[in-house]
Amino acid sequence: MLIGYQCLVDYAGIRMGQVIEVNDADFDMITNGNEWVLVDFWAPWCGPCKMIAPVLSEIAQQRDITIAKVNTDTNTLTPGKYGVRGIPNLLLFHNGKVVEQMTGAMPKPAMDTWLDRHMS
Repeated sequence: MLIGYQCLVDYAGIRMGQVIEVNDADFDMITNGNEWVLVDFWAPWCGPCKMIAPVLSEIAQQRDITIAKVNTDTNTLTPGKYGVRGIPNLLLFHNGKVVEQMTGAMPKPAMDTWLDRHMS
């Protein structure tokens, strides 16, 4: 089930420019159905994950990107498929393909620089 915080709908009816909760069942639909997707593998007990959550919300408001949050405690198949060993773990997808993967928290200016390297 997709749970969105803000809704901007693209031409295909898939949400863009927002933060959504994604599970193992709908992961491929989201990553393949949007031009840019930043996947955040996280868990409720993870301090650094909580620290970057507001940064990801800001990025979703400022860019044409879908932020897809995958709770690793309740969704174990997708993190295993992508070799996620530590969280937070971010995967940047462009048109369904992984562009880059990063583990750990970073401040917003560093995350903007990281995204700009690929999105500009």
